[in-house]
Amino acid sequence: MKTQNPIIFIVFVLFLAMIPAANYSLLHFGTLCPPGGPCIIPVWFYPLIYAPSGVLFAGIAFILRDILQRLAGLWLSIIAVVLGTVISYIYVNPELAIAGSLAYFLSEITDTIIYSSLQKYNLVLAIFISSCAGLVVDSVVFLHMAFHSYQFLLGQIIGKLLIVTLCIPLIWLSRKIIKSF
Repeated sequence: MKTQNPIIFIVFVLFLAMIPAANYSLLHFGTLCPPGGPCIIPVWFYPLIYAPSGVLFAGIAFILRDILQRLAGLWLSIIAVVLGTVISYIYVNPELAIAGSLAYFLSEITDTIIYSSLQKYNLVLAIFISSCAGLVVDSVVFLHMAFHSYQFLLGQIIGKLLIVTLCIPLIWLSRKIIKSF
């Protein structure tokens, strides 16, 4: 158990760091940053599909929340989601604060419920399925509330799905390293 405490702390902090990272990149990093809109990046190259740049960090957040729950339990992961919602509201600019906070909260709760139901059967599959459900909820709620448009919906889903898919092999390898994971 001693060796897990630093790992739990690191995962907790990394999870919370994804919120300001996603919000900051949304407003500052991308191939295009139109006034009043999000900075966008290409997430698929044929046909060219764009998404707001925050998708990269949002996708990682789903994985980290599942790992946190696996290592520390449901209650600490719920505390992290609530704390993350507060951070999301405080950190992001006022126009996006409510949209980002609500999308974050609803998507992470969706992820938590689905992951909690499936983790006892297959960890990797539970992480993948719960993350997919969470990323769809996050994308739909955020785009609707923040921009009143689903213009980047496909890009949002593809971008987050790519990140989740790339993280799955790391999850599998982590299970070999961390015995209780």
